[in-house]
Amino acid sequence: MSDLRPYEILVIVDPRPTDEEVAALLVQLGDQLKSLGADVTKVENWGKRRLAYDIRKQREGTYAVFEVSAEPSTVKEFERQLRLNENVLRFLSTRVPIRKKARPAKTEEVLEEVG
Repeated sequence: MSDLRPYEILVIVDPRPTDEEVAALLVQLGDQLKSLGADVTKVENWGKRRLAYDIRKQREGTYAVFEVSAEPSTVKEFERQLRLNENVLRFLSTRVPIRKKARPAKTEEVLEEVG
């Protein structure tokens, strides 16, 4: 686990299951990520939203976002597992760029311009 990188994984779940079943599915997916060695920092359920086009004859989908730190191979294996899950309509894994801290502004020049 030396090469952990931040990822956001958007999952669109079939809208037919109840909210409790969707919550249980999200917990199950989070547990799958943890068992693969990922560090799940946050899981957000965005609720049902209308899709831009029909997917598997569904006009709506339940959106959820996982924020994780994982190795690329872990994310690839999780994507394979998502493809096999019948409740998942679509998913998108995105690597989040690490932002470097900006250098502090030169305070003397800023103070001279203000004063």
